[in-house]
Amino acid sequence: MQRADMKDLLWFLGVARERNFTKAAAKLGTSQSTLSHTIKQLEGRLGVRLLTRTTRSVALTDAGERLFHSLAPRIEQIEADIAGLVAFRDKPAGTVRLTLSDHALQTAIWPRLQNALRDYPDVKVELYGDNAMRNIVEERFDAGVRLGENIDKDMIAVRIGPDWRLVAIASPDYVKRHGRPATPQELVHHVCINLRQTTVGGLYAWEFEKDGRELRVRVDGQLTFNSTLPMIEAASSGYGIAYVPENLVGPRIAEGRLTLLLDEWSPRFSGYHLYYPSRRQISPAFAVIVEALRYRDQERA
Repeated sequence: MQRADMKDLLWFLGVARERNFTKAAAKLGTSQSTLSHTIKQLEGRLGVRLLTRTTRSVALTDAGERLFHSLAPRIEQIEADIAGLVAFRDKPAGTVRLTLSDHALQTAIWPRLQNALRDYPDVKVELYGDNAMRNIVEERFDAGVRLGENIDKDMIAVRIGPDWRLVAIASPDYVKRHGRPATPQELVHHVCINLRQTTVGGLYAWEFEKDGRELRVRVDGQLTFNSTLPMIEAASSGYGIAYVPENLVGPRIAEGRLTLLLDEWSPRFSGYHLYYPSRRQISPAFAVIVEALRYRDQERA
């Protein structure tokens, strides 16, 4: 059968379902006269009459009934299969790659990500944890996580967490043995636990602020890590003073396992943001992750 004949059969089904040329023509997007002419041509090629026409109605002949009941379920199955393909296209699936720090993972990403993973089992997430300022385009990440103040202007940024601050902490035993620093400058006389910034290869200079006065202090000590969590463990074990996110050590401070130092000098940072190129085409899987991580206005209250 020619391709044009398939269209004629579909048009026949339209008339058979509506039992009215005017309504069928409107649904098919053609004129009544064109539809009537097409059905006559189909009947001529098949050599049988398919429809009985009166001034008020359209009825199927025996041959028309047989053709209708043969075609209708097959066409409906094809339509269902096509609808299934469209649903598959729009169904969130695939892998989303993120680069982020261990602190961002623990405080901003993982708490929100869990429900999304359960709700969308076909979405996979690859989390690359380090403290580097990576080029997400060159390294083929879907997005990265940084503090709001560190995001390039040509990126789309979505806030995923509240503002937070770094705090200096040490074990009570360390404070008992070495005393408390009264100012950030006195840290140079203490044993401190350093953080190495992976991208630039240098050690992080601790940032402080009080009454509009900003200070950066380079500290020294036996231990250097490239992530936050082992710094906390080392400080808890008495190996020195660490400068770490407050929301990771709050319970230990409350329990007396760690001592808060230089509290009035600890500035707040703009919270974590998920960032990605403005020209990036958003996949359904990536859209799921963005919405799952988005920091809602009511959370700031």
